[in-house]
Amino acid sequence: MTLEKLESVVSRLFFFGAFVLLALALIERIANYSGYTFLQMRPRAGTVLETSVVLLVFVIAIQLREIREALKRKP
Repeated sequence: MTLEKLESVVSRLFFFGAFVLLALALIERIANYSGYTFLQMRPRAGTVLETSVVLLVFVIAIQLREIREALKRKP
């Protein structure tokens, strides 16, 4: 597996993982307003949202690196 393919796979996993965590955070927040909880392990919805943002920062960094490498190759 080349480095480019590995970067692509990691970027996609982080991207989709971030949106899954975002959806969990939103569902938990809505459930909390109703007086219920969705996540049994008790992380706050804010913590889940922060984890989602960290994953998206990594995705942005990987994408910027790919753009830089593509611009270097272009004469």
